[in-house]
Amino acid sequence: MAEKKDYYEVLGIQKGASEDEIKKAYKKLARKYHPDMNPGNKEAEEMFKEVNEANEVLSDPEKKARYDQFGFAGVDPNYGAGAGGPGAGGFNGGFDFGDLGDLFGSFFGGGFGGTAQRRNGPQRGESIRASISVTFLEAAFGCEKEVTLERTEECSDCHGSGCAAGTTPEVCPTCRGTGTVQVRRQTPMGVFASTSPCTKCGGTGKIIHQPCPTCQGSGRVRKRKNIKINIPAGIDNGQTISLRGQGHAGKNGGGPGDLLVTVMVQPHEIFRREGTSVFCEAPITFTQAVLGAELEIPTIDGKVKYSIPEGTQTGTVFRLKGKGIPVLNGRSRGDQYVTVTLETPRGLTKEQKDALKKFSDTLGEGNYEKQKSFFKKFKI
Repeated sequence: MAEKKDYYEVLGIQKGASEDEIKKAYKKLARKYHPDMNPGNKEAEEMFKEVNEANEVLSDPEKKARYDQFGFAGVDPNYGAGAGGPGAGGFNGGFDFGDLGDLFGSFFGGGFGGTAQRRNGPQRGESIRASISVTFLEAAFGCEKEVTLERTEECSDCHGSGCAAGTTPEVCPTCRGTGTVQVRRQTPMGVFASTSPCTKCGGTGKIIHQPCPTCQGSGRVRKRKNIKINIPAGIDNGQTISLRGQGHAGKNGGGPGDLLVTVMVQPHEIFRREGTSVFCEAPITFTQAVLGAELEIPTIDGKVKYSIPEGTQTGTVFRLKGKGIPVLNGRSRGDQYVTVTLETPRGLTKEQKDALKKFSDTLGEGNYEKQKSFFKKFKI
């Protein structure tokens, strides 16, 4: 048997290196010696195998511990320890492409058959998406709402184990609790090993002979929940609030997912919003426009008084500072912009029309600067 190199030496790291150091060294060397980067280079091909063999052991806490204690005998049955039986280390001239699916998929566009996931490891629960409707003013100043949803939770009777009371699951004899099995195939580059979910246990690594009657062995149950949500002041239409840990329950000890609530803001009959600015239109009479007036302007805080000067033109925009939407998670507020529009009177009586004509006769071009300027530009 050829003399093996120390796995730490192969990766160029010290014994006791952290998980991140191992991962970083592996990625660097695996890319350096990858066959696609070194076509026809037999030495690089051998180094590529050694690097992957070293990573196969050192990236697995259990195998790493056996290697640190027993050396190669703790992880390779060819060295006689048998600590895990045939195929425990995934070697004998081959290596596991499980981790390479993600790594070289990004380097070379895939082609390694994907990644073998440890399905019996902790899995975080899925997130739940929901939507909630609020009024314009509720969005502006914040409020508390309640959303009703159905989610999976850990079974309270078996505490997520899936087993009936007083029983325990059996470690799957086929995959020995790993949830995956290795499939070896011969290629021109050597014997390669890939992993797939164990069909005996469904990838869970355990076999439940007496399932919990409440959850039927799944370890989770479906429940209807009412969740209170604090809508922050200043939230806008389409924004999403994330409630951590309020999603579906995880598996095998994994944490729950999140609840993602999208806020839908109902339109207002007077106000329109752009960011933190509020816009509205205020109709005024001919007399108010000519003589000026004190108006009552609606704002999201209530009515405020605002004086417009005499001679105000239709379409003039006035700003009400600090009367806009609060800044989300901030202390300041935007402004409100009021556009005044002149409302032309209708249904005048004969007396009113005659009075208006008499008034108009007293006016000259100097009272209508815009009209005078407009027609001057188009004189032929």
